[in-house]
Amino acid sequence: MHAIGIDIGGTKVAGALVDELGTIIREDRVPTSRDADEIETAVVEMIARLKDDAEPVAAGVAAAGFIDAAQSTVYYAPNIAWRNEPLREKLETRTGMPIVIENDANAAGWAEFRFGAGRLVSDMVILTIGTGVGGAIVSEDKLFRGGFGTGAEIGHMRVVPGGLPCGCGARGCIEQYGSGRALQRYANELADQGGIGQVLADVRTRTGTLRGADIGDLIQRRDPGALAALRQLGDWLGQACASLGAVLDPQMFVFGGGVAAAGDLLLEPIRASYLENLPARGYHPEPEFRIAELVNDAGVVGAADLARLHAESH
Repeated sequence: MHAIGIDIGGTKVAGALVDELGTIIREDRVPTSRDADEIETAVVEMIARLKDDAEPVAAGVAAAGFIDAAQSTVYYAPNIAWRNEPLREKLETRTGMPIVIENDANAAGWAEFRFGAGRLVSDMVILTIGTGVGGAIVSEDKLFRGGFGTGAEIGHMRVVPGGLPCGCGARGCIEQYGSGRALQRYANELADQGGIGQVLADVRTRTGTLRGADIGDLIQRRDPGALAALRQLGDWLGQACASLGAVLDPQMFVFGGGVAAAGDLLLEPIRASYLENLPARGYHPEPEFRIAELVNDAGVVGAADLARLHAESH
């Protein structure tokens, strides 16, 4: 039973026809327009191309922002001019197909739970460590959305009262301490100090800036300064996971996003910090800590699977 998944990103709209095992049958992509109406039309046209003669049962559309619990209305999208947008109704009218709207992090997390690192557990938390921190929660085999549909905004869990200002308007969010931007900040601070940060300083002098790719390369080469910055990042993420663990008790934490390319070098400090901050340590079963497996396909695969499951239940 096939379904279509669409993932609206900042630079591209990606789509795929996906079977019930999470396998991509065919895919498509176009640049993301800045105009909301043009994005809607691009989604409609992409669904038509992917549909062809496959007769998919439904289409799922994933986008960044707050989506209501009915998977229908976009309350707010940070990068698109959608405010209380009845997107499902509009797309169903134009495509003649059942449509599901989902938050992009939820869709990617669901894909990882169903077909990736979390496929053997019932309770999982995924954190995507990129420019910011995103995430999703699966509890008792169900995607957690909250009472209004906007739950699991893990990146905006406050870890430092009165801490660094965040783009959401609050201060001290984990996004400011556990993201790719935070890793760059730590690396620059170490470069300023010299010592173990000397190689970071040399790269910054040569290139004019310390890019994420530069830091990632130095991490893979086991540069002491880059590893120290990564440990600092991991410490904050571990603290956040300990708080999440106290509330949600997941069997597994999964980490995706660009920074997760560090693999075990990222997981080791996260796990150590988690155990250090876990209540009743020694009397609580320890969850697994794993790197996400689906990477770039997670959004479309998750959106398609959620749409298929919705169609089956209605």
